[in-house]
Amino acid sequence: MKKLALIAALSGALLSTNAMAWGNAGHRVVGAIADNLIKGSNAEKQVKALLQPGEDLEKIANWADCVKGTFCGPQTQEMNDYVAAHPKHSEYHYTDVPFQLTEYHLHGAGTSDHDVVQTLQQCIATLQGKGDGKFTKRQALLILTHLAGDIHQPLHVGAAFVDKEGKFVVPKTDKEIDSLNIFDSRGGNNLQMDEAALAAASAKSGIPAGEEAPSKYPTKPFHSYWDTTVVDYAMRRSSMRTVDKFSQWAIDGKPVVTLPKGDAITWPAQWANDSLVAAKQAYADVKVGVASKQTSRSGETYTVWAMTVPESYPVPSSALAREQLIKGGYNLAGLLQRIWP
Repeated sequence: MKKLALIAALSGALLSTNAMAWGNAGHRVVGAIADNLIKGSNAEKQVKALLQPGEDLEKIANWADCVKGTFCGPQTQEMNDYVAAHPKHSEYHYTDVPFQLTEYHLHGAGTSDHDVVQTLQQCIATLQGKGDGKFTKRQALLILTHLAGDIHQPLHVGAAFVDKEGKFVVPKTDKEIDSLNIFDSRGGNNLQMDEAALAAASAKSGIPAGEEAPSKYPTKPFHSYWDTTVVDYAMRRSSMRTVDKFSQWAIDGKPVVTLPKGDAITWPAQWANDSLVAAKQAYADVKVGVASKQTSRSGETYTVWAMTVPESYPVPSSALAREQLIKGGYNLAGLLQRIWP
């Protein structure tokens, strides 16, 4: 299959390590699907009791990202209090299991006591009345709604680690990830796609044209592509370009989504394992190219790599994103109904 050669980013370009999984629209889709699926249930009643007037799962789906800065508007006192009490909140959104693996195991390489799986479990325990006081019930719902979207984004679970030869490898422990022999690609943020080549590939793949302004940057982090670009592609390909229309279209399609089994507290690990399957598809036929150095605003120097993907990549990646978004909405609804039958 013909490949697109994708070039490295310009030296000094900046990279966000706190990217918003699925972006604003994707998280709202997950929340909107769940809103529709729990209508008339006890779960809906319990959700409403924890939310403020005018709020629903769609509207609060991005709250956990909005606390990271002012890009959603001024910070509320509730947000400030949450951030002050949770200095590691930005790390709640992901885990970095090597994508080649099949299961999430706490204390394995790339995992932590405050990663997305552990944080979801803490939120669930709180909503079950078994929490340790880390979150209030309202906070638990706000965070759970967002992280249910995050954990279905393949690169928020399956991470790529690169050796000095430019090959994907599987570190056995965190100590092996030393930036000398094995490098952390930061969830794919340090893998760089060429924007012009990507635009050409999407056009050739038949993705309907969008209305976005031309990018100011020559490259796009692979993680950013999976956060936002594939959501945009998925919505364009369905001809449903608003959250409400896309969400209803997804439900009307009567997708077959198999919910996890067992106690709700075990669901996040099962979701993570499912996302590792998706991560393998996301990284299929992706090749690492030339390495270069970049420097962040804080003066940190790190390695980035050019990458190569199949020319047809926009089509299967957007199809996978659509599947994961729908799973996220159905799994969120199913979880809430398991917590509050």
